[in-house]
Amino acid sequence: MSEMKFRSAALYGRTVRIGLLASTVLAAAPLALAPAALAQDQPAASNNGLEEIVVTAQKRSENLQDVPVSIQAFSGKKLEQFNVTEFNDYVKFLPSVTYQTIAPSQTEIYFRGVASGNDGNHSGPLPSVGVYLDELPVTTIQGAIDVHLYDIARVEALAGPQSTLYGASSQSGTLRIISNAPDPSAFHAGYDLQVNQVDHGGTGTVAEGFVNIPITDTIAVRLVGWQEGDAGYIDNVHGQLTFPVSGITIDNAARAKNNYNDVQTFGGRGAIKIELDDDWTITPSAIGQDQRSNGVFGFSNKLPDLQVTHFQPENNHDRFYQAGLTIQGKIYDLDVTYAGGYFNRWLDSQTDYTEYSFFYDTLFGSGAYITNAAGNIIDPSQHIIGTDKFTKQSHELRVSSPGTDRFHFTAGLFYEHQTHNIRQQYIIPGFDPALSVSTLPGTIWLTEEVRTDRDAAAFGEATYELTDQLSVTGGVRVFDARNSLYGFYGFGSGFSSRTGEARCIPGAAPFKDALCPNLNKVGEEVSETYKANISYKFDDDRMIYFTASDGYRPGGVNRNGNLGPYASDTLYNYEIGWKTTWDDKQVRWNGAFFYENWDQFQFAFLGPNSLTEIANAGSAEIKGFESDASWAIDSHWLVSGAISIIDAALSANYCGTTDAANNPITTCANPQAPSGQSLPVTPPVKANATARYEWTLNDGLDAFLQGSVVYVGRRTSDLRSLERADLGPIPAYASVDLSAGVSNDSFSASVFLKNAFDERGQIYRYAECPANVCATQTNNHSGVVYAVPIQPLTIGFKFGQKF
Repeated sequence: MSEMKFRSAALYGRTVRIGLLASTVLAAAPLALAPAALAQDQPAASNNGLEEIVVTAQKRSENLQDVPVSIQAFSGKKLEQFNVTEFNDYVKFLPSVTYQTIAPSQTEIYFRGVASGNDGNHSGPLPSVGVYLDELPVTTIQGAIDVHLYDIARVEALAGPQSTLYGASSQSGTLRIISNAPDPSAFHAGYDLQVNQVDHGGTGTVAEGFVNIPITDTIAVRLVGWQEGDAGYIDNVHGQLTFPVSGITIDNAARAKNNYNDVQTFGGRGAIKIELDDDWTITPSAIGQDQRSNGVFGFSNKLPDLQVTHFQPENNHDRFYQAGLTIQGKIYDLDVTYAGGYFNRWLDSQTDYTEYSFFYDTLFGSGAYITNAAGNIIDPSQHIIGTDKFTKQSHELRVSSPGTDRFHFTAGLFYEHQTHNIRQQYIIPGFDPALSVSTLPGTIWLTEEVRTDRDAAAFGEATYELTDQLSVTGGVRVFDARNSLYGFYGFGSGFSSRTGEARCIPGAAPFKDALCPNLNKVGEEVSETYKANISYKFDDDRMIYFTASDGYRPGGVNRNGNLGPYASDTLYNYEIGWKTTWDDKQVRWNGAFFYENWDQFQFAFLGPNSLTEIANAGSAEIKGFESDASWAIDSHWLVSGAISIIDAALSANYCGTTDAANNPITTCANPQAPSGQSLPVTPPVKANATARYEWTLNDGLDAFLQGSVVYVGRRTSDLRSLERADLGPIPAYASVDLSAGVSNDSFSASVFLKNAFDERGQIYRYAECPANVCATQTNNHSGVVYAVPIQPLTIGFKFGQKF
């Protein structure tokens, strides 16, 4: 029976929140994170030029303009100006970054077009982008968590392979969220409140607050809390569905509801900073978040705007906590850092599987076999009850020599161990217990598995300054990666003689709620990844650099017993970039050209019984340009813009098969995707521009107007020709954000419009039945395609105070 397909819907703006600086944002996202990544931080314009941004992307504090790699950084000030509270608020300002999602906090992130689509399944490939909260990784197998952003120091986006310093889950890039640290020097506190109204939807609210409390002159505590209610805007409208084999008609009157996809989030964060002496500091920290979402985030192409007709419960309850410890100090002149943490996440979900059930009935007549204990045909509609539990522990110990030395280095050890306990029950109420999974009456299919991924590595990067202007850097990471799957998947023995309980491992004891395990696979590999960089400074304000690097993603095992493992894939990256400031630091212009070769990339797809399979495809080439610029015209005006232009395409046929050694076959008469076909998800052009005007009113209040525009080009949702034709293209769109506000030293107030012209931009398109199954149907219930839109027009108001 089928497993829930990753219906990548872009987790996009659920409720526009009133910008702290009521920004008239013409939202211009910093350009595609190029090597000279755009730290398009738009500081307030001043006679002193653009704001200096300090980053720690290379695991030491450095001025962004002095770092010869692709980094885009938003300071806490910029995050406030863009009214950022969650991932989808800032990702639109990162042209190199694209994403897919099925629900809040279930998001797959991609950098620079390195995307094949169809990722995010529990038994699928690991992510290609790492997400860090301070020093600790928070990437999970099934997508990135969406941490509420408040009292944040900055967000850093590193484009291109970061594997030497950040490891396997940073094959194509890394996102880092850096929180404000406790400050023993002074008391600080503040809060922000906002209310917003979503067009076609409901009302949303946000309440946030923080306090920084010095205990002594060497100890401080910082506490942060938040509550967010995101309004729904997709309606589940009344409808009926008749199954062709049984003739049974179902009705969703009991579940029809307007503003179906609302979200409630609350959480908190805390840290204690203890300065033991002038050299050593200990910082324990903890964060927790609880998020409940209802409904779905895509609308049907068979119904009017922003509507679906679904019949079964649909909701997610996602919560996590992470406890961490960072120790920093000096041994002689070496900076020593230990960062360790434990992460725990639970995700309970209910999913409507009615459309899949309808198509099974239409194509295979499966409804004739869905009976109760008396042998009578019953409603074959299925729904999924899922429980996912993730655990992760990570430890890193590193040392760094002084960055002022002509020769300086960073070296360390890393260990990570993560597990994913997977449970999915496909339920048909009243289903014959004799046909059900033996231990769970009414369950036609059960997935009960444990996935374990372990990564151990040693890494190092060293830089030698050949002259005051010319520097060379080399890096290497040696790793040992291990992946395993153990458990059960399939039907009960009364329903199938070929899968599920019929394939039990002989003599094995029961596994959790399964009668037996039928899956026990392990894969392991040892390899290394490299980086080389050369940079030349013309003067203090202008630099050019070249980087050659590679990124890896470990292979793994397929749970289908007839399939072998899939191998690791490698991304080879070559880029030349520049970082410059001009006119006494009133103008900043960064940019880069890059070429990437993605070799034998991992591709996940639905095979027989809609069971996810992973195979290595051929290869792809990605060529691109990214650039950003900011100009502080005078003490009032600041304008900025960013752009990425990316050509990502297959360099070999994708035939959908592998040879006996699991190498991809690229020679075939009718490839599923021919050489030269574009990769999905990423648009060829993504750009933004922002203008901000600041002035002082007669009563001493500081005022601003801000406007931003974001453009996203046409793209597709699937790699394969048939599937992309079935889904249709994702149209290009442009959205506009506007805001205005006033503030002084103690308070701020603003109003804003997000998506001011109510553009129905689409993030992602998906179908709940594979194209090779549903494309043969011509009835009114076939060919349903769901589009995940950006959040409709939202107007809001925000008020905050600082103490």
